[in-house]
Amino acid sequence: MPCYGNPVAQTPHLDSLAKAGCVFERAYCNSPICAASRASLMTGRLPSEIGVYDNGAELPAAVPTFCHALRRHGYRTVLSGKMHFVGPDQLHGFEERLTTDIYPSGFDWTPDWDAGCVHNPGASVRDLDMAGLCSGSLQIDYDEEVAFRAVQCIYDHARQPERPLLLCVSFTHPHDPFVITPEYWNLYRDGDIPPPRAPAQALDAMHPYARWVQVHHELDLCPPAPEVVARARHAYYGMVSYLDARVGAVLAALQRTGLAERTAVLFTSDHGEMLGEHGMWYKRVFYEDAARVPLLLRWPGRVRAGRVPQVCSLLDLAPTLCAIGGIGESGRDTVAAQFRGGSLLPLALGRLQGWRDEAIAEYLGEGVIQPCRMLRRGRYKAVFVRGEPGQLFDLEADPLEQNDLAGRPEAAGIEAELRAALLRGFDPDAVDTAVRRSQALRRALAEALAYGRPHPWDFVPDPPEPGRYVRRETVPTAAGRRHLPVPGTPGEPGATPGV
Repeated sequence: MPCYGNPVAQTPHLDSLAKAGCVFERAYCNSPICAASRASLMTGRLPSEIGVYDNGAELPAAVPTFCHALRRHGYRTVLSGKMHFVGPDQLHGFEERLTTDIYPSGFDWTPDWDAGCVHNPGASVRDLDMAGLCSGSLQIDYDEEVAFRAVQCIYDHARQPERPLLLCVSFTHPHDPFVITPEYWNLYRDGDIPPPRAPAQALDAMHPYARWVQVHHELDLCPPAPEVVARARHAYYGMVSYLDARVGAVLAALQRTGLAERTAVLFTSDHGEMLGEHGMWYKRVFYEDAARVPLLLRWPGRVRAGRVPQVCSLLDLAPTLCAIGGIGESGRDTVAAQFRGGSLLPLALGRLQGWRDEAIAEYLGEGVIQPCRMLRRGRYKAVFVRGEPGQLFDLEADPLEQNDLAGRPEAAGIEAELRAALLRGFDPDAVDTAVRRSQALRRALAEALAYGRPHPWDFVPDPPEPGRYVRRETVPTAAGRRHLPVPGTPGEPGATPGV
């Protein structure tokens, strides 16, 4: 995105959001994979605390989320789009879901660390061969519905503003496979998009963590040709612009209904994308391209426009949303007291005193075979992998993370300090045992549930309400019931609670 220093990407709607709000420059996801990251985002807790290790792990219904906290205090909590919940609870505090999920809700995607470092054809770079143009795609089908339902929800809220609204609009773009329609592909010329900045390493020269992930993605079998890399990167830029247009539709609905000035808007992502940097693709690693995420907050009249260079993470979202919702300090609320992060509002208001300036992330999913943990504190990033050497990067001097300082005498002090912080409250042996036990049990349960009559947990949304259109009434009566005047014109409804 241009607001993060990329002048090539075309994201006018996100640019406007960034210009009017606060840009958090060093925000990190807490696990570079969908389900674990989203569970951390919603609960304000790390994957190892809640047992959501991978894309096939269940978030227990008893774990509180920011939706529980806000709903308890009167908010209507609505989800349009992806959240990748696994298990029978497909709401986790949401009062309504407007769409189904794009991915399965069962234990089918449970990994097996005991199998060792293995190839995964389901996450292979072979799929990059299909990157490029399309007339339609699974992801486009999904995100068109997500945007449509979200916009409809905003209009419905403006018509009947009974309670304040928390609306989570969750798109799947930009995400592999990298395909996009000509409308967005043609925004870019091939020569506009730079190649990867960090060069690939030979497999045997890589850290074991990176090597495991490369094998998982089948990079050792079929490294993509330069023209495939260029085509995939081109498509990805188009997908980013497609996402921007969908965000624009949601922002336009707020503006047209008169809600924009009374609404806090927060934009982020569950993980990044390597996109060929270091010769790597997809996610699952702690390099900046996969672990660092955009984070924008616009709240008219409350949060000033500006930039925040301090380190933060998606653990801080739950306390921030509670603060925006007026719940107050987390310790005063039974649900919110479970959140581990801190509200970002003081940072957004320029109050930096007491901020810890660090982020912790974990990776306990497929592609690795040992627990992995990362700490970003100030200018340094430290990586811990059970049973393997650590890593240490100075991101100010080495933003592309090509110069590993671990084991060097001149870095011994900061390495020891960050390693101690990384392992504080984290027992790698206990976590390894817990992950392997969970995987074995879930694989056995998935095998059992595959027999006989299926009862999938996948969410099925309710059909549209019967009274939305003309039924047993006159056309003027039905139309009048759904009429929403332009703000500022005669007949405009009264003040609407914010979103």
